[in-house]
Amino acid sequence: MKRNGLVRCFVLLMLMVAFVACASTSKQESTGEYVDDSVITTKVKALLAADDFLKSFQISVETFRGTVQLSGFVGSQNDVNKAVQIARSVSGVKSVKNSLIVK
Repeated sequence: MKRNGLVRCFVLLMLMVAFVACASTSKQESTGEYVDDSVITTKVKALLAADDFLKSFQISVETFRGTVQLSGFVGSQNDVNKAVQIARSVSGVKSVKNSLIVK
């Protein structure tokens, strides 16, 4: 009987540790947030690649907690505006940080 109680405590402790390990912190995403951000990044990259003009530029896309950061070089301010507009159009995007440089 005592051993059974010890096993239950151990299982409960392991569940608590696993639960805390999957929680997000201010600098680390939870597993669900990471997956959501990966989906957002993939969708933004796909839309940028599908655009006949923007696909010729190397635009880097990173997402953290729904905030998309665009970086790289483009040809004009209109290109910057279009890339930001495309990123904002993706579901789940909370904000867009524009680090694109016009060359």
